[in-house]
Amino acid sequence: MGLSKFSWVSGIAIVFLQLVTGSFGWGQHGHYVTCKIAEGYLTENAMAVVKELLPKSAEGELAAVCSWADLFAVRSHYYWSRALHFVDTPDFRCNYDYTRDCHDSSGRKNRCVTGATYNYTLQLMSACHNSASKSRYNLTEALMFLSHFVGDVHQPLHCGFLGDLGGNRIHLHWYRRKANLHHVWDTEIIDTALKRFYGSDLNIMIESMQKNITEDWSNYVESWEECDANCTVCPNPYASESVKLACKYAYRNATPGSVLGDEYFLTRLPIVERRLAQGGIRLAATLNRIFNSSCGLISNVGKGEQGVSFA
Repeated sequence: MGLSKFSWVSGIAIVFLQLVTGSFGWGQHGHYVTCKIAEGYLTENAMAVVKELLPKSAEGELAAVCSWADLFAVRSHYYWSRALHFVDTPDFRCNYDYTRDCHDSSGRKNRCVTGATYNYTLQLMSACHNSASKSRYNLTEALMFLSHFVGDVHQPLHCGFLGDLGGNRIHLHWYRRKANLHHVWDTEIIDTALKRFYGSDLNIMIESMQKNITEDWSNYVESWEECDANCTVCPNPYASESVKLACKYAYRNATPGSVLGDEYFLTRLPIVERRLAQGGIRLAATLNRIFNSSCGLISNVGKGEQGVSFA
């Protein structure tokens, strides 16, 4: 998949508000975990550019703004971005195809989470190698959108079935609480694990996952970082992985009206934690490839005044 077909521009100012948990993508905790893991794998060059591009409110922490794209205010102002958090597939097909699946509800091509990942990668790469792009694109937004969407594409139900909107229409109970299947994977599994195993301390959960990366998953990290055909970004394989996991784990034994408890939770938690870790490793690898030593932003980071849009 080439990058040349993606370049969308508009002019709406960034809205920085207090982050709140949304029902889109991984919940706030999930996005924070993914980006916090990514921070630990950034090269010196990539970290320098990231810190320059981040809004002052982030205080140099990428994880602090990784839920920005889920804010109600952002989705309201950037109405076109709502379709960019997912890529739904035909019901029960359990496979992903960019040409078939990457479009919005009106059928407009390239408007999905994988298309958006390509788009914002292109914007950042363009700014690295073309000084005119520094003013054309809002690079801060591009970084925040990219970091968010790499997380989203690793959530299995963001590549779920079109008929149930990635599990949003499957209403059930998570233990005693009413929920829908999509929200279970966005938030409930992570929050339940935090309370039960990590003393409600997100930092302890992150430390545990970082330990898994360096120990139990250490043999897989190099392959997670790789991108096919020496590409800068490769979200298509991530989406393919997600829909297969959705079929094998998310949808299985989760029918409308069912009650999901320990059996479901304990067998799905390892999948969720692994996907969070993969998202973090892959986000870092992507940013490292974008902001390599040849990137012109290393010594002089430019921040554009224009927002980015599909409009």
